[in-house]
Amino acid sequence: MSTDPNHPEMALILGPDSSHLESLITNLMSSSNDLRSQAENIFNLCKQTYPDSLILKLAQLLHTSPNPETRTMSTILLRRHLTRHHDDSFIYPHLTASTQSTLRSLLLSSLHQEPVKSIAKKLCDTVSELASALLSEDLASWPDLLPLLFQWVTSPDARLQEISLLVFAQLAHYIDVRIAALAASINFVQCLSNPSDRDRFQDLLPLMMQTLTEALNSGQEAIAQDALELLIELAGTEPRFLRRQIVDVVGAMLQISEAESLEEGTRHLAIEFVVTLAEARERAPGMMRKLPQFVKKLFGVLMNLLLDIEDDAAWHAAVSEDEDAGETSNYGFGQECLDRLSISLGGNTIVPVASELLPTYLSAPEWQKRHAALVAFAQIAEGCSKVMTKNLEHVLSMVLNSFPDPNPRVRWAAINAIGQLSTDLGPNLQINYHHLVLPALAGAMDDFQNPRVQAHAASAVLNFTENCNPDILIPYLDGIVSKLLVLLQGGNQMVQEGALTALASVADSSQEKFQKYYDAVTPYLKAILLNANDKSNRMLRAKAMECISLVGMAVGKEKFRDDAKQVMDVLMSLQQSQLDADDPTASYMLQAWARLCKCLGQDFLPYMGFVMPPLLQSAQLKPDVTITSTDSDAEFDEEDDSIETITLGDKRIGIKTSVLEEKATACNMLCCYADELKEGFFPWIDQVAFTLVPLLKFYFHEEVRKAAVSAMPELLTSAKLAIEKGQSQGRDATYLKQLSDYIIPNLVEALHKEPEVEICASMLDALNECIQVSGAHLDEKQVRSIVDEIKQVITASSSRKHERAERAKEEDFDAEERELLKEENEQEEELFDQIGDCLGTLIKTFRASFLPFFEELSSYLTPMFGKDKTSEERRIAICIFDDIAEHCREAALKYYDSFLPFLLEACNDECSDVRQAAVYGVGVCAEFGGSVFKPLVGEALSRLNAVITHPNARDSDNVMAYDNAVSALGKICQFHRDSINAAQVVPAWLSCLPIKGDLIEAKVVHDLLCSMVERSDRELIGQNNQYLPKIVTIFAEILCAGTDLATEQTVSRMINLLRQLQQTLPPSTLASTWSSLHPQQQLALQSILSS
Repeated sequence: MSTDPNHPEMALILGPDSSHLESLITNLMSSSNDLRSQAENIFNLCKQTYPDSLILKLAQLLHTSPNPETRTMSTILLRRHLTRHHDDSFIYPHLTASTQSTLRSLLLSSLHQEPVKSIAKKLCDTVSELASALLSEDLASWPDLLPLLFQWVTSPDARLQEISLLVFAQLAHYIDVRIAALAASINFVQCLSNPSDRDRFQDLLPLMMQTLTEALNSGQEAIAQDALELLIELAGTEPRFLRRQIVDVVGAMLQISEAESLEEGTRHLAIEFVVTLAEARERAPGMMRKLPQFVKKLFGVLMNLLLDIEDDAAWHAAVSEDEDAGETSNYGFGQECLDRLSISLGGNTIVPVASELLPTYLSAPEWQKRHAALVAFAQIAEGCSKVMTKNLEHVLSMVLNSFPDPNPRVRWAAINAIGQLSTDLGPNLQINYHHLVLPALAGAMDDFQNPRVQAHAASAVLNFTENCNPDILIPYLDGIVSKLLVLLQGGNQMVQEGALTALASVADSSQEKFQKYYDAVTPYLKAILLNANDKSNRMLRAKAMECISLVGMAVGKEKFRDDAKQVMDVLMSLQQSQLDADDPTASYMLQAWARLCKCLGQDFLPYMGFVMPPLLQSAQLKPDVTITSTDSDAEFDEEDDSIETITLGDKRIGIKTSVLEEKATACNMLCCYADELKEGFFPWIDQVAFTLVPLLKFYFHEEVRKAAVSAMPELLTSAKLAIEKGQSQGRDATYLKQLSDYIIPNLVEALHKEPEVEICASMLDALNECIQVSGAHLDEKQVRSIVDEIKQVITASSSRKHERAERAKEEDFDAEERELLKEENEQEEELFDQIGDCLGTLIKTFRASFLPFFEELSSYLTPMFGKDKTSEERRIAICIFDDIAEHCREAALKYYDSFLPFLLEACNDECSDVRQAAVYGVGVCAEFGGSVFKPLVGEALSRLNAVITHPNARDSDNVMAYDNAVSALGKICQFHRDSINAAQVVPAWLSCLPIKGDLIEAKVVHDLLCSMVERSDRELIGQNNQYLPKIVTIFAEILCAGTDLATEQTVSRMINLLRQLQQTLPPSTLASTWSSLHPQQQLALQSILSS
């Protein structure tokens, strides 16, 4: 840089030696007026002549000077010249682009390293002032500022966090910057992992809320909506951050939700925030339930939304397309939020609020209020089912009292509520209140002035019957079926469709009892099927198809046979015609064919060649998917019900649901055919396996995965049976091995990736069934992968339980949450159940060669015996050891030391299922344990005795444990006679017989008894035959039960023994033995012995 030769001093100040500039800065702070004035003149001259050099020198001094005073003054001077308020000295626009860029970098670099807090604060002000000037015109004019601040906000260095938040706070009055700052702050909060950090940054929350309030106050609703969307994200992911100030935050949101001057979208987002907070159970359990005043207010706001409904003429015309005529987006949003709120907060919180508000709505003169109350009952029923069931009579009377309301829309809403309550509060409602509900629905079917009300009453019959025992329905069938037949003959198509749906459900629920109505109903159904041919009648025809196939299934093959052929001919001709893409017939037809197959069984086989090609085509449908990034402007139509959107990471995926539903139906039907036709399904196994196996990992739709999972064992069974029965087109066991090698590894891999616990349990169940069918074909590598996966499932389940236990420690955790956690943990129990079954099957299949795997699993299984584990986990661990002892025999003896102490202790567990598994295991060890079991005989006897002699031992809850204890005692008498006082123990065992609860053990025990009598067991018969009368009485009880308590073989041996006794016993002994029987037993025995 060449400086003006007339000002050598200026050349020194701007030269490479920075000490001259430092002296100048010192003089600018001097108390001497002369010195200060001279310094100011030189400084101003530099600024006018060489602004770029001066500003860069100041920035470099700030960056490198070791002297805090120098850095402080540099910061002050830079701020004065980089702030727009000082318009005369705002120098930034006059600098070259290169200087501007270097300056921005030096400022940020100095900010990053400045150790002195007071200087850093001044520097924050400087950066904020410059950023405000730049960003208010163009967010891209300082491109690296916001990303760097975001980075610092999430840095582990507290100093950098504080600096970045200070800058953000000062930028807050630039609204675009504020939205970016709000996003950054939320991003930061999401990274805080412990409560003390959350408390430390509580000051951020008012600043965050300020972004929203200032946008609203300045009328910038689009910006306010952006802010609300960010805050909703915070409520969902980090609700605990809001806990300390939740009253203010939720209060503000409810205020926004009630402000009528604001746009609907803004008010909806404020409501969405509060509902999201209520739903954030996993992170802040019970937090919103601690705010009953807000729950009440929010409920009122949502009820208000339901009033936004108009009495549209199209609704009364009852053409199905206009089902929601008159409903607004407010109304729809209110409905959705009531449903979500009740599910997340539960009945104990919602029902008291609803009980206060809904009766006043129901008695209001405005029909909209009465309508809203009834809609609310329907919406909250699912989430409040337990509490509403306790007050069911009161709830029902309120709803049923609205059946005669003068307004048809209110009557419709009352019927709708009954339908929903039948689903959510069944079968309680059906069992206790059928006498109120069914007559009310039958009466509503007579509302001929209002076909939509009639149709809805018929549809509600469907909801009622789905959860209904046939015995409840029988007294009402005559009335309901005759009414539905009247509706079926009416002119309005919606009413006819409703009647068909109801008839189908009534037939399905009443099964063979429907035969009485078959001849009256079927001609109407066939007429619709044959004649409803134009486009407007497509749904009517589809529903007739559904109805007639369900009626056929209900009445059975014999009754339906004559009409079945005609129905199938109609279906075949429809299938061959070109159906439109939007024709509902196709999906209804898939299900109708499968029902006809269930009804006709093997007689359906001739139609399979016709049914399968289109079914496979539907199962192979590719999902109709649109993928956009979450920040793109391409929005999916929120109102379009046919598209479901899911967000994965930064991608938003829109999926056409109709395609998925057709695919799921088709997969379910394939499973049905394989299950029903068994070996007859063989010709289609390959095609179906290649279609369904990849769908084990079809994450777009749970129903598709579930159907694919269920089909796996069915396919293997079909192949195995076909090979055994010679119907496998020349294929042999090698084919079963190939199929098994394709299915089982894919099922194991799918299990590894499955996100839903419920489907994991189904997969283990299917895997267990597959092993039962083709276990012998598994090689060691496949068994290894199954065992490794079981370890993985146990580990994942344990960590989920641990997370729940952590949730239970949260400060807002309450009884309602405890109930919900219990339900979640019950799913884990189902999972463990399936693990136990799966391992049991592997043990039974591979016996001793499975033991190396069992040893690996021991470290996973042994903790399951712990007292801190659930009774179900303890039971499963015991069952696994029982299987090892039973199927590995001598090879399992080495594990007795480790596992028998658990087993003996568990014999007296408070849970009867655990006791049953434990005493069963003691019996197995007594049978196969030989000398290893001998030292434990004494303890085993005392443990078994405690189970057998318990006062409530034979209660229904305890009888299985009792029967297995008696069986174990018998095995000790049989295999360890020399270690017991036989004269005492054997008669004690005899006194427990016969056993009648566990029918499998009963057969084993009674067979043992028979063997002991055959060999005239001394202790059993007793001195002078003293126990013979007891033995004969036991035989009599067993024989009178047919083959329930003993095998056919044992029964015939018992009859032979009794005949021998008749021949050999002295008449007096015989007479006294005979007299000890009841008269009925005497008669029964005489008839058995004489036959």
